[in-house]
Amino acid sequence: MTPLILAVIAAALLIALCYAALCASSPFGDCRKCGGFGFKVVTDRKGKPKRGKHCRRCRGVGKRIRVGRHLYNVAHRTWTAGTD
Repeated sequence: MTPLILAVIAAALLIALCYAALCASSPFGDCRKCGGFGFKVVTDRKGKPKRGKHCRRCRGVGKRIRVGRHLYNVAHRTWTAGTD
């Protein structure tokens, strides 16, 4: 293998391990739709920001489970159900 391919593989492995550590330490991240507020910020006719409707994606909480943590939870549930 060429050194460039080895460097790319090492970088990809490092990124994957960092993301796994992030999912383990902080399984919930901010909602991408509302930015972690739990509601959409709207402005009134005067231009002042005010609270809008609840975010439907995060149900007004502002936090969503990360994709990596969700995949881990699914795999763990499947493994636990298969070993009973």
